[in-house]
Amino acid sequence: MKLIHPSYFPNITTFSYILHHPICWEVHDNYQKQTFRNRTYISNDRGKHILSIPIIHVGKANGRQKYEDVLIDNSYPWQRQHWRTLQTAYRTSPYFEFYEDDIKHLYNKPYEKLLEFNLKTIETIFECLQMEMPLTKSTHFEVKPEDNEDFRFLISAKLKHQLNIEPYIQVFGDRHGFIPNLSILDLLFNLGPNTIDYLNHEFISPSNG
Repeated sequence: MKLIHPSYFPNITTFSYILHHPICWEVHDNYQKQTFRNRTYISNDRGKHILSIPIIHVGKANGRQKYEDVLIDNSYPWQRQHWRTLQTAYRTSPYFEFYEDDIKHLYNKPYEKLLEFNLKTIETIFECLQMEMPLTKSTHFEVKPEDNEDFRFLISAKLKHQLNIEPYIQVFGDRHGFIPNLSILDLLFNLGPNTIDYLNHEFISPSNG
């Protein structure tokens, strides 16, 4: 199995691995900043745009925080903001109306824990694609996994691997050109059922993977 972090509406590269390989979710690691644990990128009229989930920071005095314990800061109306941003960015895409109700429900009720919400976003995409989501989770943290292939590097927002992302038509492509490796939402809203075929491609160069 490939060991992968659950992220907020994973990017295309990450989701390709989730969709086509046996997956074990890493749920016992420490939370780290500058990762896709609480962010995802979409394309809107201004170009590449970040959607970031606010979290409650425990402070350095309390030491490292486990990912499974990270709480979402719901004092800020981030869900309403994210949903409005998605509506504005993708309402003219070919498949937004088709999947709108499935995605919208994620922003209609508060979630307490970041990990729980991220897993729910992934589950929702699998439901949209009419496929079964992987359910296996890690039982403890391993620096060097013995039984799983370590693909936890995919969570980094600063991934340096050479990516081979084949262009597809995006809503604002005529204005900004093709923006690669955005959230799986960008692919779903633009390609719909063809998302599965697109994800059959190998996105990380073998020489760098």
